[in-house]
Amino acid sequence: MKKLLLAASAAALLAGSWLAPAHAEYLKEHRGGTIRLLARSAAGTLDPHINYTDQGWQMYQPIYDGLVAFRKAEGVEGFSIVPDLAEALPTVSNDGKTFTFKLRKGIKFSNGQDLGVKDVVASFQRIFKVSGPTSGTFYAGIVGADKCLADTKSCTLEGGVVADEAAGTITLNLTKPDAEILYKLALPHAVILPADTPAEDMGSKPIPSTGPYMISAFDPNKGMTVSRNPNFKQWSEEAQPDGYPDVVQYDFGLSEEAAVTAIQNGEADWMFDALPSDRLGELGSKSMDQLHISPLSAWWYAPLNTRMAPFDNEKARQAVAYAVDRNTLVKLFGGKVLASPVCQVLPPDFPGHEDYCPFTKNPGAKWSAPDVDKAKQLVEESGTKGQKVTIIVEDTAISRSIGVYLQSVLTNIGYVADVKPISSNLQFTYIQNTNNKVQMSVTQWYKDYPAASDFLNILFSCASFREGSDASINISGFCDKDIDAQMQKALDLGVTDQKAADKMWAAIDKQVTDKAPAVGLFTPKRLDFVSKRIGNFKFNPQFNWIITQSWVQ
Repeated sequence: MKKLLLAASAAALLAGSWLAPAHAEYLKEHRGGTIRLLARSAAGTLDPHINYTDQGWQMYQPIYDGLVAFRKAEGVEGFSIVPDLAEALPTVSNDGKTFTFKLRKGIKFSNGQDLGVKDVVASFQRIFKVSGPTSGTFYAGIVGADKCLADTKSCTLEGGVVADEAAGTITLNLTKPDAEILYKLALPHAVILPADTPAEDMGSKPIPSTGPYMISAFDPNKGMTVSRNPNFKQWSEEAQPDGYPDVVQYDFGLSEEAAVTAIQNGEADWMFDALPSDRLGELGSKSMDQLHISPLSAWWYAPLNTRMAPFDNEKARQAVAYAVDRNTLVKLFGGKVLASPVCQVLPPDFPGHEDYCPFTKNPGAKWSAPDVDKAKQLVEESGTKGQKVTIIVEDTAISRSIGVYLQSVLTNIGYVADVKPISSNLQFTYIQNTNNKVQMSVTQWYKDYPAASDFLNILFSCASFREGSDASINISGFCDKDIDAQMQKALDLGVTDQKAADKMWAAIDKQVTDKAPAVGLFTPKRLDFVSKRIGNFKFNPQFNWIITQSWVQ
């Protein structure tokens, strides 16, 4: 538990010194107005206990709260954990297995209901009752979680989440120490909702929230309106600061090309989707002061279904990994300024990352060029030549272009391939569900928090695979018992020796990469194009642009 205790102490010391005195002054000058956002489509369900998209999580930051939060700050400060609905970081006892939080008083939900400890207990139960996508990974270590995973509807977490109404405390009991538990509690899947929130996916129906904003209207085909929560009073500037705009209007349906034009004309302020590569030169020459490039710990990849032909054959999967030209994909994404080739799972500069590239000409540390002859040889050896493969991509310009490129690669090495674009609003859940029999897809993974397990354990552990579920984040269905056991050992080791654990994760990264349950395509940077109206642009490494900390007047 040394790591957690040290983290808590450091955060507590910083809490008093971080506050920026300019915030209150700026609020007087710039408060008000409407920020107008664009995306090709919505981000799936509104339910924060289920939604597992970068687009959704970015919007939830000024809307929902957990017991703790990632600090709303730029740079490495944005990775630090601060108390949010809890008065302080928890008291840790019982050899690192018990965390006690004291709930703040006087906080109300946007519907006027008071926040109480019963809401915290019900919210943790709800994570399991709705079969949240990370209930089997992030929160499986809570006492009683095993019963909840086995029978979701009757989940009580008895002995795992204990409320003391009189003291205003919540005690979280774990089955064993977890070095990453505070990160997990700071994510949208652990936000606190009213106790009477139905234990089902709320889909398009907004759920009352505690942050400075609430979702006041939503139509998955048209847009979302986020307005001020009339019951919000700022309790922590570093966890949940008041925002500048009165309204955030998020409209869906415009193509990326049309969105760029709308921002240029001052009709919108920002777009979620990646900018079309054919507009980058124009924007770089005419609108450089409106562009913000930020590093990401992220991965574009192509999951290969290890439980369906032809990719239930390891040689067939490795063949695709050898054949894909990462430099071509980098060009499709916008060039070397915006992306870099990758071969392995863990992104550069991430905990546990050690350069590794087995699927390239001259295998070694870095990718150099595709080895198509090797790929064709493996297809022959696998006995899968001539089989049909459908690639499921998002209906966006870049995803479609990547899909078409991969189709050509598969055709060249001996398969009969086609591409099927699906609305971004549906594609991510569609490719997770085994009932849809997806052989190959294109998707992205943006870290939940800065730890190697967040890529390897979440995307490729046996516990992350759920037959017939829209929330089976192990899209490739990969499950290797030996690698799984190593991941558990690395998680346990991280409690006392994170450096040694990261060495283990580096070895696991190589083993998963060798098995090729997915093909790494490239690691991207975030390019935000904003209107001339936007002021005070701040990029948080955890949740990207902090939208409501910018102003438009």
